[in-house]
Amino acid sequence: MAKATTIKIKLLSTADTGYFYVTNKNSRTMTEKMVKTKYDPVARKHVEFREAKIK
Repeated sequence: MAKATTIKIKLLSTADTGYFYVTNKNSRTMTEKMVKTKYDPVARKHVEFREAKIK
């Protein structure tokens, strides 16, 4: 059986609200940590979301 190249990751808000998104990432092409600017509904503004592991 082939090894999966996509892994699930959690994008955690840098506004310390505890809000997160769950998404997939290609582990072969994206070796560095993912950082995206997305909307945080708790803080009610756009903030950076950084990659964290799903426990």
